[in-house]
Amino acid sequence: MAASSLLDLAPVVPVVVLSDAADAVPLARALVAGGLPAIEVTLRTPAALDAIRAIAEAVPDAVVGAGTVITPEQVKDSVAAGARFLVSPGWTDVLLAAMKASGVPFLPGVSTTSEVVALLERGVREMKFFPAQAAGGTAYLKSLAGPLPQARFCPTGGIGPANAPDYLALPNVGCVGGTWMLPADALAARDWDRIESLAREAAGLTRAPNRALSAGGTCR
Repeated sequence: MAASSLLDLAPVVPVVVLSDAADAVPLARALVAGGLPAIEVTLRTPAALDAIRAIAEAVPDAVVGAGTVITPEQVKDSVAAGARFLVSPGWTDVLLAAMKASGVPFLPGVSTTSEVVALLERGVREMKFFPAQAAGGTAYLKSLAGPLPQARFCPTGGIGPANAPDYLALPNVGCVGGTWMLPADALAARDWDRIESLAREAAGLTRAPNRALSAGGTCR
């Protein structure tokens, strides 16, 4: 991957929960074909690490990452499986140290101004805002843009096609995370064509112009 921010790869990062690792490769291929190369596979199922490994090995155009990372052990296991970025729902100093040492980009989760300031103090300028809708949504992020313009976010949680454009219109939002392009019935039916079509619609969402790339948040 070219040296650019994870937040700038695509307007939407699909948040994937897989119970069967055999679905990982065709799903990733559908998402990439639809224009969504950054794929977050959450560590919520026993199949997650195998899914990450399969995508990393078989879908070179995908930028596969691990989500719901909450322990240093998960950081290590995810990177060993081939994860090219890490996403956490929240952070501690111990988890942050492990993510920094991993050698891959990461998005620690925040939901309060104090957490944002604490990460900025530690040199982190790109973050996950979670749970986005429950934590204040676009109004909250808009309020942060004035006093903390150096912070950039990937909001996740309660975001769908109806409100994603509102988030992407904000200057401090680089992309959003969501699952709407992965409806349960399409996954159950392995309807990869439908998922590709929904991914293409999501990839067509526009973002606010003139976004400055943050230092220390590049994808390798």
